[in-house]
Amino acid sequence: MLSKMHGALVRLRHNKAFEFFVIAVIIISALEIGAKTYDLSEPALLITQYLDVFITLFFLIEILIRFIAEENKKDFFKSGWNIFDTLVVVISLIPVNESEMALLARLIRIFRVLRMISIVPELRVLINSLMIALPRLGYVVLLMFIIFYIYAAIGSFLFNDINPVLWGNIAISMLTLFRVMTFEDWTDIQYETMEVYPMSWIFYMTFIFFTAFAFLNMVIGIVVGVMEEEHHKERRLTEPSTKDLQEQIASLGEQLTKLQTSIDNNKVNANR
Repeated sequence: MLSKMHGALVRLRHNKAFEFFVIAVIIISALEIGAKTYDLSEPALLITQYLDVFITLFFLIEILIRFIAEENKKDFFKSGWNIFDTLVVVISLIPVNESEMALLARLIRIFRVLRMISIVPELRVLINSLMIALPRLGYVVLLMFIIFYIYAAIGSFLFNDINPVLWGNIAISMLTLFRVMTFEDWTDIQYETMEVYPMSWIFYMTFIFFTAFAFLNMVIGIVVGVMEEEHHKERRLTEPSTKDLQEQIASLGEQLTKLQTSIDNNKVNANR
């Protein structure tokens, strides 16, 4: 009885229709959270309350199905996504009323939207790639900070008298350079300094080349490279390896040999 129930839960967990239904509930949960930011009528508020209870209970049942369907229960909590989903579901059980924990409960319910990532494999690959790429990006960010610091010091020394609002100190200068890097009306800043220093365009052109072109392309290259590695890992997990295929072919060959031997023996016995 228990084995049949476990098998049914395993099939339900991997059922595509069930996965799509979970995604639909997550989308409804997001819409319900967004609806609460508006001034709603009393009937609408009552509907959102009942809907919130349904969503909370559904997520609780869904996480229990995933936990029970897991062969080794300890492996369930080895996944960071499962731990995240469990925490969100458990904290969502906190009653939303006028208690001191009401605000926390409402904030946690917002994070239920992130459960879409744990459900959709493609989103998991994107987030995992970003997390893996962060240590590699650290050196690029450090180098970019050094460039920012050098250019901010130069800009503060040269352009402070022209516009202290933009170049008053090194911190403000770094914010101004960030504006230049993102091309937010940066030409206005450039033309203002060029009225006093005609060759100051070299300052801006070199800074944009180092940051907006060189370093940002490095960041994109690192993230894309990590994403390719993660896609290869996913394919290796989902697709059979060459060794597995060889073993399957060998097993199939043995079965065919046994079948052929059985047929030959039956022919010999029939001739007798």
